[in-house]
Amino acid sequence: MTTLLISQANFESHVTPSGHPERADRVRAVEQALSHDRFAPLKRRMAPSGDLSLVQLAHDRDYLARLRDARPAEGIGQIDEDTFISAGSLDAAATGLGGALAALDAVAMGEVDNAFCAIRPPGHHAEIVNPMGFCLINTIAITAREAQRKYGAERVAIVDFDVHHGNGTQDIFKDDPTVFYASSHQMPLYPGTGRPDEHGVGNILNVPLQAGTDGEAMRIAYLEAILPAIDAFSPDFLFVSAGFDADYRDPLAQLNWHPQDYAWVTGKLMDIAERRCGNRLVSLLEGGYDLHGLAEGVTSHVTMLQDGTL
Repeated sequence: MTTLLISQANFESHVTPSGHPERADRVRAVEQALSHDRFAPLKRRMAPSGDLSLVQLAHDRDYLARLRDARPAEGIGQIDEDTFISAGSLDAAATGLGGALAALDAVAMGEVDNAFCAIRPPGHHAEIVNPMGFCLINTIAITAREAQRKYGAERVAIVDFDVHHGNGTQDIFKDDPTVFYASSHQMPLYPGTGRPDEHGVGNILNVPLQAGTDGEAMRIAYLEAILPAIDAFSPDFLFVSAGFDADYRDPLAQLNWHPQDYAWVTGKLMDIAERRCGNRLVSLLEGGYDLHGLAEGVTSHVTMLQDGTL
C-alpha cells in the first residue's frame, strides 16, 4: 500500500476560545504521533489552499458570504453555542479543503492507494444552510461532490465512525441516491439526529450505539449492517469521516472503543475499497478530544492504511 499523509501548515489559524475541545493541540498531537519512524514510508504533502467557491457544491449559494460576514477582523466571533470563527478560520478551512482535494487527486490518479488528511476544523456537522458543531464547511461532502464533478464518479460512499452523528453530511446527501452515507454514533448524544428511520432515499444508514458500547459490539454493528451495505453499493470512491471520539477516554462521549478497534474498522473498509473501487479511499480527520486517545486512534488508523496490519 502507498499512503499519502496530508498535513496542514496553518492549522493554528482557526482560533477557538481557551478550553474549547476543538483546539490546535489536536493536530499537534496527531502530527507528533505520525512523526514516528514507523511512518517513514508515508508520502507526505502539505495542504495547498483550496478554492472556497467550491463550497457551493454542498452548501447553499449564500453560505460562504454568511461565514465571511461572521468572521471578525480580529479576535474570535461566535456562530452558535459551540461554534466559533476567528480572523484566520476561513484560511484554515480553505487549506483543509485544499488538502482533501489534493488527497482526492492523488488517489484518483493512482499516485497513492489511500490518504489521510490531518486537518481542522472538522466538517461533518455543517449542514446545507448552517455551520454548527465546531464545523464551518463540510469538507468531506464538498470533496465527494468534486469526485463526481471532476472524476465522473457515479457512486460515492461516505462512512462516518465519529462518535457524533454527521447530521450535516446526511442533510446534504439525503435526497441523492448517488451518494451513500453510513454512520455509527452514540445515541442519545449531540446533535440528536441519526435515528435508524432516517434513511433518505434509501441512501442513508444510521447505526446508533448505546453509551458504553465497546469494540466487540461495534464489530457486530459493522459486520451485520454497515459493511454489507457499503459493499452492496459498490462505490467508485470511499470517503471516511474519521473521528476518534468514540475512544474510551474522550470527554464528550461515552463509548468504549480502544485503538485496535479503529485499526479493525479501517482494515474492513480497506477490504471494500480494494474489492470495489481500486483502493480509492480518502480519510479526513473529524473529532477526537482526548489528546492521547486521538493520537493513539490516528496511529492505529494510519498504520492500517499504510501497512494493512498492525
